Amino acid sequence: MKKIGLVGGTGPESTLMYYKKLNTEIDRLTNEKAMPEIAIESVDFRRAWNYVISEKYDELADYLAQKVDCLVSGGSEVIALTAVTMHMVYDELSKRTNAELVSIPKAVCEETVSKGIKKVGLLGTLLTMEEDYMKKDLREAGVEVFIPNEKERELVAKRIYEELEKGIVKESTLKELTDIINRMKEENGIEGVILGCTELPLILNSDNCPVMCFDSVDIHLKKLVSLAI
Repeated sequence: MKKIGLVGGTGPESTLMYYKKLNTEIDRLTNEKAMPEIAIESVDFRRAWNYVISEKYDELADYLAQKVDCLVSGGSEVIALTAVTMHMVYDELSKRTNAELVSIPKAVCEETVSKGIKKVGLLGTLLTMEEDYMKKDLREAGVEVFIPNEKERELVAKRIYEELEKGIVKESTLKELTDIINRMKEENGIEGVILGCTELPLILNSDNCPVMCFDSVDIHLKKLVSLAI
């Protein structure tokens, strides 16, 4: 089995999910005969986020590349960033390492296309919703991607940063998010929604989402597991 490396800490809650689910799923798939070796390089979230909001993307890439190099030096062969927003520098990072760097956007695109979805909504941080890194593969595959309106985007981002990043889950926030999804379903005809932030599965799932729910964490984890074993 290949050793898994995680660039975590962006934020801590999603890193915990990755660690727990990788262990649980691989243990299950091997009939309790093996569990994965996992290394975590946890970044300073405040430092990484400051690079993001100040648009210092070269410095962000340098910082994350250091973490990837540490994982490679420690024997990790399958490596993942545990946050969607950090994928804004994925292409640059993938050029700097020979290790298998597993992309959330590409994995999500594969899953969305496999379900025959033609119109999908995207929720996430402001950058994830407004920039191209989470949409590019989908659009190239012929999938229309819709995002909330400006006021809704600001609300989604606020709830992620002020609540979900801290592990706070509120029923009132769930209602706000499902209201947004329902509006997009009615006005844009979305058939599914991508949870494009690794903290969103803390509050949205297939049981409470008004449309087909594409959990970026779950999809990414399945890809990691398959490559590791």
